Amino acid sequence: MRWTWLLRRRAPAPVFPLIAVVGVVVSVLVPGLIVRSVRLRPDVDPPSPPTFRVRLDTTKGPIVIDVTREWAPHGADRFHRLVEAGYYDDNRFFRVVKGQWAQFGINGDPKVATEWRTRTIPDDPPKQSNVRGTVTFAFAVANGRATQVYIALADLSARQDPQGFVPLGRVAAGMEVADALNSEYGEAAGGGIRGGKQQPLFDGGNAYFDREFPRLDRIVRAGVVR
Repeated sequence: MRWTWLLRRRAPAPVFPLIAVVGVVVSVLVPGLIVRSVRLRPDVDPPSPPTFRVRLDTTKGPIVIDVTREWAPHGADRFHRLVEAGYYDDNRFFRVVKGQWAQFGINGDPKVATEWRTRTIPDDPPKQSNVRGTVTFAFAVANGRATQVYIALADLSARQDPQGFVPLGRVAAGMEVADALNSEYGEAAGGGIRGGKQQPLFDGGNAYFDREFPRLDRIVRAGVVR
């Protein structure tokens, strides 16, 4: 029996409470049936574990990131939340500059990307240097980090540390994959937040990426490794 057909009928009054009860029971007993959604209510991020591992399955292979909350508590909490919600699934590596960085973090659905764009987190005080393999939130202004993250493809400490970029973790496996991500478009496919050229990415999402920059590598799925 199709639920849509059932809901269109003039069912006796007890049917609707019964449907509600069944829905609650299913959601509690069978959590695996609940589809991940990035449409979370964007309020305070729940605390993440002290350490956790994230696997990015990309079109070039897997990249594994070890996150240490002590390095950047606000950043770790936000990253954990977005990964768990599926925000980074099907994200394009839209800013890859060989020997510098590989950046991602603009959701392919313009509505979702725009909703989270202004849901920023407080700055974390620097505790680690931006050496090769570190993973760091990008930002343009103080307390302006939201969703965009980059992997350092080289030692960027001399440039990034003085500007207040704060690593939250480091690649534990797959740096050769990060190095191999398609860099042919460089800064042309959107560039960094400070460049002021990202609006088409938020307006058009993955449809824009696929039309204008079809050979970008992407994250197929991101997940916290249990």
